[in-house]
Amino acid sequence: MIKHRGFPGRLPGTDYQFTIRRASKAGATPLKARERYKDRKPADRRADAAFLGALIDHFGEAPFERGNLDAGRLSWLLGREVVAAEDPFDPESYEALLQVDMRAARAGFPALFQDEDEVWDGEDDADDA
Repeated sequence: MIKHRGFPGRLPGTDYQFTIRRASKAGATPLKARERYKDRKPADRRADAAFLGALIDHFGEAPFERGNLDAGRLSWLLGREVVAAEDPFDPESYEALLQVDMRAARAGFPALFQDEDEVWDGEDDADDA
């Protein structure tokens, strides 16, 4: 199992984990797309957004190996913002390749892209002082 160095281990100030420490002797927990209902807790939605933001910062649009990424947290995004990057996809493998679907990520979590969407008007605000 590959360990993604530099990837955040959890959402700061919470118990929402993003990575696991070691591979399970019983094998990888299967990934399965989970339904995200509108009445989910705000903390759960923040954890999803932070995890997706970390995936984008760490991997961008490039395919990545599942490795030590938490199966539960991946499952909340699987099939929408995170998709299989290989065919056939093995949901029970630590070596499974995944990829962030940037179009779906932008649609599902627009706040992650707000700074990127702002257009520079050609004037430097620093000169106003």
